[in-house]
Amino acid sequence: MTTATENKQLTVTKADGVAEVHIHVNKTNAYDLEYYQELNAAIDDIRFDEDIKVAILMSDMPKFFSAGANVQFLKNSDPKFKTQFCLYCNETLDKIARSPQVWIACLEGHTVGGGLEMALACDMRFMGDEAGKIGLPEIGLGVLAGTGGTQRLARQIGHSKALDMNLTGEAISPQEAHDIKLVDRLYPQAEIREKTQEYAQKIVNSASYAASNIKLSIMNGKEMPLNAAIRYEGELQNLLFRSDDAQEGLQSFLDKREAQWTGK
Repeated sequence: MTTATENKQLTVTKADGVAEVHIHVNKTNAYDLEYYQELNAAIDDIRFDEDIKVAILMSDMPKFFSAGANVQFLKNSDPKFKTQFCLYCNETLDKIARSPQVWIACLEGHTVGGGLEMALACDMRFMGDEAGKIGLPEIGLGVLAGTGGTQRLARQIGHSKALDMNLTGEAISPQEAHDIKLVDRLYPQAEIREKTQEYAQKIVNSASYAASNIKLSIMNGKEMPLNAAIRYEGELQNLLFRSDDAQEGLQSFLDKREAQWTGK
């Protein structure tokens, strides 16, 4: 069964354990506060849906994933509002890392500025080989990439390379993004949606309760000192040992048969 919730600037469809969040703000998906309010509500809805195991963030615009924040909107806002807007965006994106679902950014078009910052907040990034450019041009506006662009990018590709991208504001190609591990998987442009869905379904059809805890262990643990992260990992493992799927996984291995996962 497929369900759809359509808002002014994004639509959420759900089917077979996967939620797709389709962005359709405008031709470049240059967003304002209203978009982030809709995204925040969509994330909350997905987090509470136990049937959803994977969420895919994608664009309905043919040439852009997102060009980031609407510059005219920012120009017309006073500094205090802009500060609160960035804070709200960061708080919204941080929910993705804390959510039990695996989030994948499906990048089919230009992904720059705040668009890249949304993609960086996702657990993984898949990109089409003809999708366009990807980068953080904020220095050209006299500011920095303030919704995670300096911090998440540095953690993803290393501090010196992140510094270079932020200082120059230069956008790179999908192949270059894949080479520096900014993009996890690079697919032929015509196949990007299909391949992303295939990957999502593999998670849904696997031991999805374990997959959820693997995601949380990595995404939350990377912010902790190693000894604390190892203990956190152990607590999540303790939960999994008590799960139905763990019992089924161990027994199916001994029986030399395919496991019948329930996600519990």
